[in-house]
Amino acid sequence: MAGWPAAALLAVAFAIAMIGTTLPTPLYPIYQQAFGFGELLTTIVFATYAIGVVAALLLMGSWSDHLGRRPMLRAGLVLAAASAIVFVLADSTAWLFPGRVLSGLSAGIFTGTATAALVDVAPRGRKARAGLIAAGVNMGGLGLGPVLAGVLAQYAPGPLRLPYLVHLGLVVVAAIAVECVAEPVGRAHRPRLRPQRLAVPAEVRPVFVRAAIAGFAGFAVLGLFTAVSPAFLDSVLHNTNRAVVGALVLAVFAASTAGQVASARIGDRPALLAGCAGLIAGMLLVGSSLPTASLPLLVTGAIVAGLGQGMGFRAGLTSVTVTVAGPADRRGEIISTYFVVLYIGIAIPVIGEGAAASAFGLVPAGMAFAAGVAVLAAIALALLTRRG
Repeated sequence: MAGWPAAALLAVAFAIAMIGTTLPTPLYPIYQQAFGFGELLTTIVFATYAIGVVAALLLMGSWSDHLGRRPMLRAGLVLAAASAIVFVLADSTAWLFPGRVLSGLSAGIFTGTATAALVDVAPRGRKARAGLIAAGVNMGGLGLGPVLAGVLAQYAPGPLRLPYLVHLGLVVVAAIAVECVAEPVGRAHRPRLRPQRLAVPAEVRPVFVRAAIAGFAGFAVLGLFTAVSPAFLDSVLHNTNRAVVGALVLAVFAASTAGQVASARIGDRPALLAGCAGLIAGMLLVGSSLPTASLPLLVTGAIVAGLGQGMGFRAGLTSVTVTVAGPADRRGEIISTYFVVLYIGIAIPVIGEGAAASAFGLVPAGMAFAAGVAVLAAIALALLTRRG
């Protein structure tokens, strides 16, 4: 099977794999009560996901070019199933760390391989559209994970197991979808399975710095909402409905997808400028929502920041890999370095927020986090407006 039917099957498998990576988001308060840990450890558990993603991107980022797309997609689904099984068996905090690492490895494999496979099978002349579809499916899957887990945790029994059992069933569906698609890439006679180097050529660095600062700030926002938003809703806004947590996170990722679509239409530099402005405005709204305990302000800030993140992310990636006249044979190094910066952004600031929350409380920590992201976005905005 090839063409758009094959792309649709791959999109289903891609979305299912990404759903598993954000399933724990609305469940973190339940884990805290069941296993007896606080906000700092929650953010550390969340951040171990980034370790898995970065490891997969660096160690296996180019393997599908040599081994074929389907073998790597199968490996990603095996890791997704293994992560779900670990969470089903979890009876202490120690189980959460390997579960998150396995989930990150799965996401790292799928992010590159499924995107490449979607572009491979798309009809000629529709490759750019396939890339945009892949970006939307990626963000859509990430947003649907908390919705699925939140609804099941709120309205069904076994909140710490049922979401993962359901995801295991979905992984079977994804595996069938992958097997129905013809392999678009031939296996190399002598595969060269080397880790991906990290480097940024000198001629790309000025643009890379601006894009990386904006991307770092944007991914820090994604980390905040996928790791800490349950605590905000529970402790600050006194809303314990897990389905609401899922809806809030979905709003962020849906807005990110919309921002990516918009950025493709207005150009890289305007999109980066608008993305930075959106991050600043969104974080000001999020920071204001905490002392006032306002859910409408929080939701509005989430949507505005999500739009900014999506615009800045896609425009930044395009600017450092396509727009700048850098060496084509080093594009893989540039992309890998860019994503490593982004996933550091999704992990380290969130851990800092968790530490600050443990020391000073959720409201001051959340306001400081929002201010820090706004400052980073303002720095990127200033660099963009002052470029020669």
